[in-house]
Amino acid sequence: MARMKFLCDSDRCIECNACVTACKNEHEVPWGINRRRVVTINDGKAGERSISMACMHCTDAPCAAVCPTSCFYTTADAIVLHDKDTCIGCGYCFYACPFGAPQYPRVGNFGTRGKMDKCTYCAGGPQADNVAAEYTQYGANRIAEGKLPICAEMCSTKALLAGDGEMIATIYRERVQKRGYGAGAWGWRTAYKETLSV
Repeated sequence: MARMKFLCDSDRCIECNACVTACKNEHEVPWGINRRRVVTINDGKAGERSISMACMHCTDAPCAAVCPTSCFYTTADAIVLHDKDTCIGCGYCFYACPFGAPQYPRVGNFGTRGKMDKCTYCAGGPQADNVAAEYTQYGANRIAEGKLPICAEMCSTKALLAGDGEMIATIYRERVQKRGYGAGAWGWRTAYKETLSV
């Protein structure tokens, strides 16, 4: 089975936030939660780069390693999901994640912030595919419909790639060879414990 991965080509990202908006609309994500965000590094300086960030669905997910209730699980196609019914909202996953993906749905004192929320790679949750309960807790299950995550589909410059890791690596290599340079496959080594050779 394919190993699903994300890659943001920072040489193409124009910080339009279409990925962020598409995610919020597709999943009806509540105000204050962004499962995906665009971060600009060296803003206004030489070497400025924008990167679309969300859960990278890591090979050895640190969020899963620290979770005291084992609410995180990995699907057959390597998508890291979590069960909100098992989550206690302790926040350990938030501190362990190098991408800052898990987040509380509300601001407040500990115990009042709710259970963690994160990118689902548009794969829903532990419930049966495309049932109302799954949509209410996790949003649309596009993977069950044979579609890619909405964030990558809506990226106008195709900076954000999602799908089979080998195909994504091939696309990125071809881009770098064609343009003669590459800023690097941001987050790839951290998330997937491998380098993307060009």
